[in-house]
Amino acid sequence: MMKVLVINAGSSSLKYQLYNMEDESVLASGRVERIGMDSSIVTHEPVDKPEVRTVDEILDHVSAVKKVLAALMHPEYGALKSMDEIQAVGHRVVHGGEVFKSSVLVTNEVKLEIRNLFDLAPLHNPAHMMGILAVETNMPNIPQVVVFDTAFHQTMPETSYLYPIPKVLYRRHKVRRYGFHGTSHQYVSEQAAEFLGAPLESLKIVSCHIGNGASCTAIKDGKSFDTSMGMTPLEGLMMGTRSGDLDPAIVPYVMNKEELTLNEVNSMLNKHSGMLAISGISSDMREVQEAIADGDRNAKLAFDMYTYRMRKYIGAYAAAMNGIDTLIFTAGVGENSAVLRKAVCEGLTFLGLELDETRNAERSKHARYISTDSSRIKVLVVPTNEELLIARDTYRIVQATV
Repeated sequence: MMKVLVINAGSSSLKYQLYNMEDESVLASGRVERIGMDSSIVTHEPVDKPEVRTVDEILDHVSAVKKVLAALMHPEYGALKSMDEIQAVGHRVVHGGEVFKSSVLVTNEVKLEIRNLFDLAPLHNPAHMMGILAVETNMPNIPQVVVFDTAFHQTMPETSYLYPIPKVLYRRHKVRRYGFHGTSHQYVSEQAAEFLGAPLESLKIVSCHIGNGASCTAIKDGKSFDTSMGMTPLEGLMMGTRSGDLDPAIVPYVMNKEELTLNEVNSMLNKHSGMLAISGISSDMREVQEAIADGDRNAKLAFDMYTYRMRKYIGAYAAAMNGIDTLIFTAGVGENSAVLRKAVCEGLTFLGLELDETRNAERSKHARYISTDSSRIKVLVVPTNEELLIARDTYRIVQATV
């Protein structure tokens, strides 16, 4: 049965998971950190065996993939006897622009288009390309598939994705809303429909992917109708270190007053704003909640602003879709913070939403209700699994070409 290796390559890191597609089980996973240094760390996590951690010189992504394959085939802690057991490799790619509306098999033309999108995702797409080329070098005949974070949102209508600025900027430079976390929003919406026993096309869903980066998506007729992140992941919700929505006139005003460069203001809005800026403590929701318990006023303000902005988006999307019947919480904070879920849901009772506090407090690795049986809106916690969706798409596409 086909085994699929899923890779998520960053500029100095590489995460991987190996799947047996017969039962969609994970055979091994791990990560390579500090690529480009003489003290790179490889953490390999085989199923039913202890974690293995090694430190080595890994100067590029080609060497990183070579180390991953060596770990997967290691006689003691590996999951494979031969590299030939891997029949396909799937990659996460952040930005597919308007070109890619679905996952695709890697070809020379596809690689060229990903390169053409470097300007739209300068921190991510070049790293993803390095991952693709590193697999080509180490496994020259293996089929590769790319799965795009933006693809799910390509169903948005013009009313959702266009900005009210001179249209020449869209025609020349493709300035528009793209949205991100699409792989996650797609996965959890499909899981929610399955859990509810309802056709996905019949549901009006708001999916909240809440991690250090956060976004809400309105899903209507099984398709992305609108999403909070924009041309970049900076727009939308208040996040761990990102500002989210703000008056665009603030940017030139602050640049002038503080004599900031473009790079400095970009860094301020992406890395030094959000929860970190308001709390003055951390971008981590757990640390902020600990500070609230200790009576820290700024931490409480940051939490209240964070949840208030979430409620505004959920309410807006209920209006945009003329209703909402399913609300999903997912990703690190969404899945694990009962306090956040309660704070968000308590402000949505006008929609007929009733939270069950006992259900909300429970923990599970599976999809579950946290609303009452009588709630007009079904509120779910659905663990996301972007890697599994990438593996499924890779398997489906490669099987179709056989």
